[in-house]
Amino acid sequence: MSNAIEQLKNPLGQLILPDIITPIHIKKWINDLANFPTNLNKLVKDLTNIELESQYRPNSWNIKQIVHHCADSHMISYIRLKLALTEPTPTVKPYDENLWAQLADSVDCDITHSLHIIDGVHARWVFLLNTLSEETLEKTFYHPESKKIVSIKENTGIYAWHCLHHLAHIQLAIKNSH
Repeated sequence: MSNAIEQLKNPLGQLILPDIITPIHIKKWINDLANFPTNLNKLVKDLTNIELESQYRPNSWNIKQIVHHCADSHMISYIRLKLALTEPTPTVKPYDENLWAQLADSVDCDITHSLHIIDGVHARWVFLLNTLSEETLEKTFYHPESKKIVSIKENTGIYAWHCLHHLAHIQLAIKNSH
């Protein structure tokens, strides 16, 4: 893949979690999760239907699909958190995000519905994360697709990055639409 396409695909670079995750990391990541709904709404609130069809790179999802993807993905992550809190290292169900992004509710549905989902899920997600002790943040789930055991604290960092990653995609798509 060319450097330019890779930069468009991963405008923040690849996700790299620190070897040692500290309470400072967790606090920042929770803050990123808390701010995501507001930051997303600011970016998309005044976009036209044509602008919502803009892509951040050739053959990528458009802005509408990214918003719906974030609602889907963040609901799943929140559920994975609850599973990790209530079961010993549960195996989570993977899903094909690209196929989900082609379904009618990701292609044709108004983004307002997903913005409401994101707002509600993030409010509950952040609230719950803020109640967890350092020991509880060590609880895990098993992801069969990556064949990895993932801790709650690692997943918090992954999804804080995911928020910023897709905000950057939307900013690129908006820039491409003008």
